[in-house]
Amino acid sequence: MSKKTKAFLFQLLSFAVYFIGFIFIFKQFLHFEDIYIKILAFVAGTILAPKFQAVITKDGEKLYMKWIFLKGIREIK
Repeated sequence: MSKKTKAFLFQLLSFAVYFIGFIFIFKQFLHFEDIYIKILAFVAGTILAPKFQAVITKDGEKLYMKWIFLKGIREIK
C-alpha cells in the first residue's frame, strides 16, 4: 500500500471518528434541526481531526501528520 493511500485512509478514518462523535454529542446537548447538527459536526471534525500527507523526499516517500493539539509536524513510520 502506498503512502498516499495510507495518508488518505488515515485522514478519512480520523475525520469519520470526529464527525460521528460530534453528531452524537451535539444531538444530546443541542436542540437544532438535524441538518444543522451535521453541519456543525462537519466543521468541528474538519478543524479538530489530524491532517496526514505523503511527501516525496530524497530518502523516499514519507508520511507526515499535523494536528492542532500537537506542536509541529510529526513523521509517521
